[in-house]
Amino acid sequence: MQAYVYKSQRKQDTYIYLAKRDDFEAIPATLDATLSPFVFVLEVALTPERRLAQVDAALVRANLATHGFHLQLPPQPLAPVKVPRIDGRDD
Repeated sequence: MQAYVYKSQRKQDTYIYLAKRDDFEAIPATLDATLSPFVFVLEVALTPERRLAQVDAALVRANLATHGFHLQLPPQPLAPVKVPRIDGRDD
C-alpha cells in the first residue's frame, strides 16, 4: 500500500497520510480547515515489514483503508522529572 504524506503548515509536527496523492477530499472539512495548507513531504510504501518512527504502520494502513487518511499528531511532551535536592528542601 502506498501512502502520501503531507505536513501541515499551521500545526507543527502534524502530518496527514493519504491513500491517494492529493486526495484532500478524504479529510473531514473541520480537520482540513484547522490544518491546511499542506505541503507534500514523502511517498512511502507501507508494507507489513515497514516501521515508522512515530506511529504503528499497521494502524496507518488500517486508517488509510477505512477512512482514506491518517492523522499523525506531535508526540506528547514528557513530564518534567523532579529530582530531590541534596539539602532536602522542596521548593
